[in-house]
Parts: sequence; C-alpha cells; structure tokens
Amino acid sequence: MQWPTFNVRPYVCGGIGHLDEAVLETLRGAGPRVRPAVQTGRAALFSSSPLPPYRRDEHTWAFAWGERTPGGAAPWITVAETYETPGLIDDGERITLHAGGLGLVDVYYLSLGGAVYFSSLLEPLLSLARTPYEINWDAWASIIQLTFPLRDDTPYTQVKRLAGASALVFDRASDRIGVERMLPRWLREEPYEAGRTAGEILEILHEVYKEFDGRPLLVPVSGGYDSRLLCSVAVARGADVESWTTSPDDGTDTDIVFAKAITRELGVRHRVIPQDAAAYPDDALAAARRLEFLTPHHAWYTPFAREVHRAGRTLVDGLAGGPLLKNFMVSGAALDASTQAERKAALLGSLALGSPSVPFLAEEAEAWITDSVGHAFTQSTAMLNGHRAELPLSVLHTRTARGIARSPVNLVGPEVSFAAPFIHPAFFDAALSVGVHRKDQGRFYREILHAANPRVAALPSTNVVKQPLQRIPLRSAAAPAREYGHRMLTRVAGAVPSLLSEQLHAVVAEGPDGLARFNGWNDRFWVRGLVLFGAWIGDHGDHLPDLTPPWA
Repeated sequence: MQWPTFNVRPYVCGGIGHLDEAVLETLRGAGPRVRPAVQTGRAALFSSSPLPPYRRDEHTWAFAWGERTPGGAAPWITVAETYETPGLIDDGERITLHAGGLGLVDVYYLSLGGAVYFSSLLEPLLSLARTPYEINWDAWASIIQLTFPLRDDTPYTQVKRLAGASALVFDRASDRIGVERMLPRWLREEPYEAGRTAGEILEILHEVYKEFDGRPLLVPVSGGYDSRLLCSVAVARGADVESWTTSPDDGTDTDIVFAKAITRELGVRHRVIPQDAAAYPDDALAAARRLEFLTPHHAWYTPFAREVHRAGRTLVDGLAGGPLLKNFMVSGAALDASTQAERKAALLGSLALGSPSVPFLAEEAEAWITDSVGHAFTQSTAMLNGHRAELPLSVLHTRTARGIARSPVNLVGPEVSFAAPFIHPAFFDAALSVGVHRKDQGRFYREILHAANPRVAALPSTNVVKQPLQRIPLRSAAAPAREYGHRMLTRVAGAVPSLLSEQLHAVVAEGPDGLARFNGWNDRFWVRGLVLFGAWIGDHGDHLPDLTPPWA
C-alpha cells in the first residue's frame, strides 16, 4: 500500500479503553510509521510526526491533529466546531476521542474487546477486522446512488467513521466506552436573519484572510462564483497569489475559458494543468485507493493535486461556498415544501443521481438501495429538522463533508496545507444567518461578487451559462476509460449479478465500446459508482465473503 506523505497533517492511530498491547502493535505496524505521542493505562496515541499537546498538566492532556491548532483548554465540542479538528482529550475523569464539527478530517474506528482502536486511515484498521470482512451494503447503496456514504458507514460493517460533532468517550467511573453526539454551534445557536449586507459578508471574509497573511497562496479558479470571490479577495489584500485551472472533464472546458478571463482581469499568474485521456484509468484507480473507495468523485482532480504538492503554496479552496451562499443542491421544490417529509424528499432527490438513460440496476436491487438510502439520509439529517437553515446544512453535513471535501482534505492534504475560508466560524455563521430565500438563484452571491470586484463579477460564469462554448471529448468516456470501466463492470456482473439490470448486463456483454453510449451526466456517474465497486472487489476480493446482497 502506498500511503500519502503526511507533511502538514500527521497520520495518527491509537486506542482508548481496555487496550490490548498486541492489538495496538498490529495496528501500528499496519499503517505508516508512527511514534508515541502519549501512552497511559487507558489511552494510546501514535503519530507519524512529533505531535505536541495543546494542553498538558499533571493530570490532564489534550491533542489535536487538524491544521488549525486549538488555543487552549476547552470542551471537546468547542475545539471540534471552532478548529474543525479531531483530537484526543484526557480531563482526568474521561478520555474523549472526537471528530471535527463537520467531520472533514477522517477518524475511523473499530471496537474490539472492551476498547476502541482508531486511525486516520481506514485500511490499517482492517488488520484488526474479522476475515472475511463483513460488507456494509448500506454504505455501498449510498455510494452508488449518492456518490458518498452516510452516517458513520464505511464499506465494512466493523469499521466505522466518526461523524461530525461526535465523540467516543471512555468514562473512568463506569469503566465503559460510549458514544457522545453534541449539537454543533450552528445548531445550538441558531443564526437568525440579521439582514447582513453583501458588504458586511465581504468584510468578514477579509478578516478571515488575515490568518493567511504572509503565505504564498494558490487559488484555483474555475468559471464559478466561489473561486472568483476567493481570488478577488486575495488580490485585493495584496497577497502573493497564483491561480491554476484544470479540466473538470465535463465535456466543455468552459471553466478554463472563463478562468483565463477572470485571472487576466485580476492580473494573476495563471496556469492550466493538462489532462491526459490515456492516464484516466490510472488516475481513477489512484483516486479510488487514496480515498479508500468511499466516493467515485475526484478522478479528474488527481493530476491537479499532484502538481499542487510541488507548488510550495497554501491552497485556498472554496469548500462549502455553494451550500452557504447560493443554495447549491437545494431545489425549488425543497424551498417551497410545506411539510418536513416533502422537504426531505425533495432534498434527497436533488442529492441522488438522476435516472440513467437505461435502467442500470435490477428492480429488486434498486428498490432495496432506494429504501436504504432514504432511511440513512433521514437519520443523518434528523438533528437538522426544523432549523431555519435546514436545507443548506443538510447538504453540508452529507455531500460536502463525505464527498466533496475529499479533494482538499485527502488529495491535496496531507501533503500540502489548504485553507477553507468559507468554513471559518465567523464567516460560516454570518453566511448561514442569511435566509435561503435571499440566496435563491444566486442573487445574494452576485451582490457579494459585485462588492468584491465589479469587473470580475460581470464576467461570464458557469453558474449561469446554460449552453457550452464548445464540446470536447470526455476523458472519462474515451477508449482507455471504457476499457477500464468495462473490466470493472465485468467484475461486478460476475460477482454480484443481481445488482445489475438485464439491459446493463447486455451492454457489458458487448465489450468496452458498449459503454460509449453512456455520455450523459447521470449515466457517467452511475457508471463511475459501479466501476468503483468493481475496483474495490478487485483490491479486497481475497478477504471478502460470498457476495450475496440483502436483496437477493
């Protein structure tokens, strides 16, 4: 296994509770090389690089391993939501392993014999799992239909991912480990509509950027709103900034054309990172493995991330800008829904893949998957019910945290530092306070852009352009990708034949060129999810049981 290079964020592993030294040693040996950060009778933390505590006295200590270091002692939920960092805390009475507020930085765990063992990578924990592995079909249902898992699901029943604003707590008095879920700040202190203007929101963003003063910045610019706003602010502050763009493999490359105009207007050095159709299979498999088969997204981003690793600059990412500022993934039906059930159904309909051009899944499989995803989505978003920002927060806590954040967190990081100004507490809370109806169709966002730089705001955007400037071949549909996809789909068809429809079985039987018909947006993502499943079977097949799914 080729591990990431943990430069700016360390790899960690360890355990809490009644620890078995032999199990700990197995875990330590299954991942990147680590050294002890702390070891006590009921807690162990190992790190790939020196990890000093942010608090320590005679009886207590606290560690965090996100990019933002806590300033001092605080309740775990305060650390999690303020710094978006996981951590391990011993307050003398309890030992707490916690995720970040949104859970952007991964914490995987496995319960075994009165202890919980954890790791910032999933793969090392499989060394502790029973074999053959127990497959979590609910996780695969969500990955295939939504492109990301929900709740604390991973492809393995034994290995779970600690959700945002959650903790595992070993209580010394009871001598037991329990799960503690807290409402993060944005739910405890529901932001009210304060009538904030676009200018006020922009001022807050400038304040956030003060944390990056003096750093050389890399602000990738596409044709959308988020990147042009972030680049405009960086330039206005006189930062040392470069901008790069790459093809999102959407069949138009409008992003590249528009980004050239934006960066030219801002006077920023601009570079286009090329893509190679012949390299797509290797890029797709590399992304799948690096993201531990949890999402089919980001194959297009892989060559871009490799170049970022050599840039020597902090990447400024527009993570969460869409849901916070322009109701991204929130449909009119969701906005106008009159009941909780209608609102939930409309939002899930926006997040789920649309119908493909031909049925991809067998009827029984599709019915089971749809039911599983609906149940998981209801559970994942239940804490948001009734919140005035329920719709954007539902997107942030699911798609953003589990799918989209993987590019800056797990492909750029941990090699290179990245900054996400939109999730800084000051900006996050202010943006969330603006009502969803003010943000409808991007109206409020355009006001912010005009306040930041009216010339850049006036340039064309992929957020509003309906017709592409040109059509170009898709890397993900070219001959090398079809051959790779066909191999993976053939594997799925053989291992889990009841998953695929008769129509898709017939397409697979045609050979690689049978996939050439799948060029539409929905078709491509259905293919990618099933191809990811095939790649996972290929890598882990020797440790998997008989692949009989629950609908068969």
